[in-house]
Amino acid sequence: MKKLIGRKVGMTQIFDDKGNVTGVTVLEMGPNYVTQVKTTAKEGYSAVQFGYGEVKAKKISRGELGHLGQLKPNAKHEVRREITGVPPVKHLFESRVKKDADLEGVKTGDVIKADVFKVGEYVDITGVAKGRGFQGGIKRHGFNRQRKTHGASDRERAPGSIGAGTGIGHVFKGTRMAGHMGDNTRTSSHIKVMMVDADRNLIAVAGSVPGGAGGVVVVSEAIKK
Repeated sequence: MKKLIGRKVGMTQIFDDKGNVTGVTVLEMGPNYVTQVKTTAKEGYSAVQFGYGEVKAKKISRGELGHLGQLKPNAKHEVRREITGVPPVKHLFESRVKKDADLEGVKTGDVIKADVFKVGEYVDITGVAKGRGFQGGIKRHGFNRQRKTHGASDRERAPGSIGAGTGIGHVFKGTRMAGHMGDNTRTSSHIKVMMVDADRNLIAVAGSVPGGAGGVVVVSEAIKK
């Protein structure tokens, strides 16, 4: 099961033995902690929950501390990491599996690092795209400008007609118009792993990844082979 939650660090370049350059995105992929193992008998389905982003105990709620098995009775922010082996983490992610047998050998407190990925294999990366705010039709949908002639000084970037004035009498649902752009979940599929640094829990993948530097991403084994 190759699926981890991590953070986008930024972009750089990698040169191969022949001097060819490839633009890559560097991702920090760990350490990931197994915070919960869900089974069909108890939760009704099979899954593994990962935690990433170690923080101080006071940075997360008491409910989250209790879920991680770290809250001492009648203590405000004391952590008992020795019981579960999991530190306070900021981000949680759940990965489903087909059956309980796929969870064999997985237990709470396990640490998973970037070395589960290998150079040359392909992965799918999911993240939240950069927010662009309210944008017009040209930037949002790639519309063309209108003519600048015959006094159309204020119509250059206008969308033009959006529907019939008679007959149907309303704007069709789904018409491409100005509106909120970005800040949605996107997945880049079939991206090649170019470098793995197990000591620093870093991997580099060819090309771009959704979101800005510092954004949380989920990297999993590619579905398309």
